[in-house]
Amino acid sequence: MEPRELLDILHVAERLKDTTRHSYTSKGRHESVAEHSWRISLMAYFLTDEFKEADMNKVIKMCIIHDLGEAFTGDIPSFNKSDNDEHKEEHILDEWVKSLPKPYADEMSALYKEMIERQTLGAKIYKAIDNLEVIIQHNEADLKTWIPLEYELNQTYADDKVSFSKFLTLLREEIRKDTLEKIKVKEG
Repeated sequence: MEPRELLDILHVAERLKDTTRHSYTSKGRHESVAEHSWRISLMAYFLTDEFKEADMNKVIKMCIIHDLGEAFTGDIPSFNKSDNDEHKEEHILDEWVKSLPKPYADEMSALYKEMIERQTLGAKIYKAIDNLEVIIQHNEADLKTWIPLEYELNQTYADDKVSFSKFLTLLREEIRKDTLEKIKVKEG
């Protein structure tokens, strides 16, 4: 890869630092897409021993690149994202990925395909922790930043994504306890 090519790629990725998400940090500012991607990558790293049969380096790559499309479209919360939004983001991202130097374009295309199909253990892990991190972040944010539908959603979101793993199911239950405690504190 030429130095200018690398810089051009990094300039696109930098947009994710300023692309905010629906959720807030514990200090009250909007979380960026880059911060979310970083934390799920960190989660994958710390799950390496739990999933010895998975290629966790590949999972970490999935986590790093999973929201790059939002550098072009912005973030749309899952409860507002339509199939049309998904297709638009995938198309723009696919065009950008094809413009990358060949070995990276090929690898990223294969990773995105695997992530969309969600048939491999690695893709299932990536998607589960992507969803779990969202709830963890909401639990860390001030309750006044929640919208009404999140009181229920934060209790059920990702249940279907973690069901393949005993550990992730237990982690989901701990996160749910945090959610219920947060709601209880408000009500009490």
